[in-house]
Amino acid sequence: MEKEGELHESSTPCLYLVSAFLACEPPDFVVSFARDFGGGSITERVQSFIWNVCIKKSDVKCNLPYLKRFLKKLIVEIESNGDVVLDELYEKYIYCLASVKDDELAKGSTRMLRRFSFLFPKDCSQPSSCQIFRKLEVTLQCSLNMLEGDTGCSIWPSGLFLSEFILSFPEVFLDKSCLEVGSGVGLVGVCLAQTNCSKVILTDGDLSTLANMKLNLELNQLGTDILGHTQRNNTLQCLYLPWESAAENELREFMPDIVLGADVIYDPLCLPHLVRVLAILLKREDLNVSHLNNGCKDSYPPDRRCFESEETSSAEKEKLLVSDITETMKPLDLLPYVKSYQRSNVRMFKISYLHK
Repeated sequence: MEKEGELHESSTPCLYLVSAFLACEPPDFVVSFARDFGGGSITERVQSFIWNVCIKKSDVKCNLPYLKRFLKKLIVEIESNGDVVLDELYEKYIYCLASVKDDELAKGSTRMLRRFSFLFPKDCSQPSSCQIFRKLEVTLQCSLNMLEGDTGCSIWPSGLFLSEFILSFPEVFLDKSCLEVGSGVGLVGVCLAQTNCSKVILTDGDLSTLANMKLNLELNQLGTDILGHTQRNNTLQCLYLPWESAAENELREFMPDIVLGADVIYDPLCLPHLVRVLAILLKREDLNVSHLNNGCKDSYPPDRRCFESEETSSAEKEKLLVSDITETMKPLDLLPYVKSYQRSNVRMFKISYLHK
């Protein structure tokens, strides 16, 4: 899963190109990186690089629909600029045409492997001029079909943002037990496993999503942390957790220090159930538990508000304190090549139980 080493500044353009391709970014973005790599045009040298490094060395068998779209865009771009297309690229495109039918592309039901490379800067004090010197690779089987019944197996912007947050602030999770609600493909869980948290519990209320999540955890061998040291024997569990039927005594057995979630609500009818689950998980006897608020326990800044929800089955109000920490704890931009991911559109909130 993880590959580290010195990556010199001169290799950054090709690193972005390869990373974008392996992450199955939209072809327009990948072709743009290829153009930048070639100094304004996709030269034969750049084409050879794409063929040898992006296509030949990667396992694209299960990503043929994506490869078909990418090669079509790439060939059109090269031809429109009056340049010569390598025979290998033509031949591979013909193979994709014969192997992938247009109706399969239209349905968008085929899951694919996406490999995300989190690129860590060398000097975090000046992010704009940082040199990339190591990376963490996470491979995920997921779907691009976000809106037609496969939401749990898709990559969502908030999940990428939360993953960047975890890897930017690993000290927040040091020796903490963490539970994620709506874990989806397991990306956040894989990133949590790279920190020195004591326990990781991944949950989801959909069995097919849970099965895919377990597969992704197997794809990513969690042998070392992000610094390359031997990882501690922290436990990692994948559990089925339907919010509407989760019993309070069952939830209290978890007793996590930190609860995480990203893009977990698609049906407003599920909101009361989620609020009830969060209230139970966050209600701790130790009032001093405060991992993200810099120790502030008694005063609540203007960006905080009390969120009340009445759960229909028990009719008791759950009091949760919501704080917007998007601006106060900005994660590093560890995915600079993922242009389809607009970080500015994502907000991050801290939710705490409001003790009486």
